[in-house]
Amino acid sequence: MKRKPLLVSLVAALLLVLAAAGTSFSSGLAASTSVTRAAAASTGCGKPPALTSGNHTIQSGGQNRGYILRVPAGYDRNRPYRLVFGFHWRGGTANDVDSGGTDGYNWSYYGLRRLADNANNGTIFVAPQGNGNGWANPGGQDLAFVDALVNQIESGLCVDTTQLFAGGFSYGGGMSYALACSRATVFRAVAVYSGANLSGCNGGTQPIAYMGLHGIRDNVLPISLGRELRDTFVRNNGCIRQNPPEPRQGSLTHTITTYSGCRSGYPVVWAAFDGGHDPGPVEGSTGSGWRTWTSAAVWQFFTQFGSNTPTPPEPSGNQKIVGQQSGRCLDINNSTTTNGTQAQLWDCNGGSNQRWTHSTGKQLVVYGNKCLGVGQAAGNGTPAAIWDCNGQADQQWNISPDGTITAAQSGLCLDASGQGTANGTKIQLWSCSGGANQRWRLEN
Repeated sequence: MKRKPLLVSLVAALLLVLAAAGTSFSSGLAASTSVTRAAAASTGCGKPPALTSGNHTIQSGGQNRGYILRVPAGYDRNRPYRLVFGFHWRGGTANDVDSGGTDGYNWSYYGLRRLADNANNGTIFVAPQGNGNGWANPGGQDLAFVDALVNQIESGLCVDTTQLFAGGFSYGGGMSYALACSRATVFRAVAVYSGANLSGCNGGTQPIAYMGLHGIRDNVLPISLGRELRDTFVRNNGCIRQNPPEPRQGSLTHTITTYSGCRSGYPVVWAAFDGGHDPGPVEGSTGSGWRTWTSAAVWQFFTQFGSNTPTPPEPSGNQKIVGQQSGRCLDINNSTTTNGTQAQLWDCNGGSNQRWTHSTGKQLVVYGNKCLGVGQAAGNGTPAAIWDCNGQADQQWNISPDGTITAAQSGLCLDASGQGTANGTKIQLWSCSGGANQRWRLEN
């Protein structure tokens, strides 16, 4: 899994990618058809930067976790930046991803940092360090680590919250897949290089833009494991199922297929290559490294979205949140304003205790000063209750096009307890299942 030094210019790499496009691609990367949406500035925008490039630590789950941050030169506090996570492989380190290893800057963040700098596209990169140089994610500890990083970076720097991406190789690919499963409303897209289901798949029912890259001769994580990951999002994204073409053994080529019929803004792309367990195969060669076509392919996949995202049914302000299954409103009992009062279902009556605003800080606000929150250690069954608004992550919510409302910190869904529909049914967090008791519509 270590990178080999390569001494070929970027121009040659780009020419190689362009040449390959006419011969080894079964279909190119389709442009996103998502609805244009303005960049969503994080709370760190407009403020002096609280973070700088280099090594950092953060407390998460009672552990002191490390990561490396790369902030673009000439950082502008008023410009929302794309944020890309790069996950290392088993036995690798955050430094391997950040430094590019023996290939240096050209392979930093799997070659994406160089392309970002060349395009002046404004990208912040972060390389988290896995425990034991891996991503076992016991009890969701690595997911919580990523949540903490997202919160810290978004509050300390100016980030476009609609433009979060993740990619990783091998074990890092498994971690990227875990994020696709459980943080589909936080991350815009993921790229999984030669991955497998190694870090779990909590949830795994929501759509996210997904790209898988895998070698047909991978003897560490066979390509069948990569196909399984891909097919999760072929299903979730509503794509037409197919058996995409893959190159023949001995051809030393690659084939990229963009699935048809996927939901707008949620493409699935499959890149198979004649090679082994490698994130940087070089076209027409048994070598690997920064001259690979994978960097340009993943960069194109991520940047096709720009500041685009499917337009979710977010409240513009002072709206009802109605349960799809029950037809009843998200309600605070008896119009109380007491902290800790759990939300419930109740017949819609237009009262102020049923009028909600989704703020620019992702809060669901009622009465103008109370926020729906779940506490810092939220899990299945945690009550969704009102508290004084404090801007913390446990009071932040993502509203998705499919009608689900998920806690930004945990990725769990706002759920009508026991699939209840009656007045007084309590509202809680629960693992997203796709059920009608976890789907909501917004009405004036």
